[in-house]
Amino acid sequence: MSITTLSPNQLRQAADLQEQIQELQGQLRQLLGGELSAPAPIPVKAAAAPAGRRGVSAEGRARMAVAQRARWAKKRGTKLASPAKQASQPDPTVEKPKRIMTAAWKKALAVSAKARWARFRAAKQAAVSDLPF
Repeated sequence: MSITTLSPNQLRQAADLQEQIQELQGQLRQLLGGELSAPAPIPVKAAAAPAGRRGVSAEGRARMAVAQRARWAKKRGTKLASPAKQASQPDPTVEKPKRIMTAAWKKALAVSAKARWARFRAAKQAAVSDLPF
């Protein structure tokens, strides 16, 4: 709340309270026989977090992965492998050996791509020939 939004009554109450506080501090000074030290300022925000990002351990990432797989399995309605079996799966950070494309595989891909494009061109030609003009 800003001081500019307070009503005159609220401002008067605040001024009275401030006067009472000052009077009590004076009485306390007299009792203690000296100056009062200023109260420690109240920190506005907590100490800054250390620089950098906090990391998650490999074990923590593995637990998160198992939990996520369980959530997806529940959503799909499939049964999930046991956690022991999941833990024995290969580490995803370890690079898999590169697959080698054989000549037969490459030829089969080329044939299927040509067939797909032939079907696409035939469908396009059929759509153009069906036009009324």
